[in-house]
Amino acid sequence: MRATGRTGRRTARVEYHLPRQSCSPHRARQLTRLFLSGCGPAGPGCRGRADPGSALLVVSELVTNATRYGQGSCRLRLSLDSRDRLVVEVHDRGPGRPQLAPYSTTAESGRGIALVQALSRRLSVVRDSDGAGKTVRAVLTSD
Repeated sequence: MRATGRTGRRTARVEYHLPRQSCSPHRARQLTRLFLSGCGPAGPGCRGRADPGSALLVVSELVTNATRYGQGSCRLRLSLDSRDRLVVEVHDRGPGRPQLAPYSTTAESGRGIALVQALSRRLSVVRDSDGAGKTVRAVLTSD
């Protein structure tokens, strides 16, 4: 875990490694709650900047995808800057990219990436240079 501060601009950043287990999305939500509440390493300066409901849903969906479809453990990185942007990055070693599923009123799953896209200002996927993994990055703002 790491939190950094700069003169004139405060940036808070943490990184967690989560196992490929069904309990990881729950743990990721707990860690995100702590980070946003200011109880984590970022300190009280984070309080009230990002919408916790949206952030928790985005984190949960991305970590669920990484642990369900990725390979090995996943890495959750959260960063919050002075412009009230929360950046959520989830990395896994799986080669597949998240896909938007066709809309269906009867499907019980497959809506996660659509939700993440709707809640995020920006959503991107960056492949590792060796092609064996990727980082899914969602940027959320307070407005």
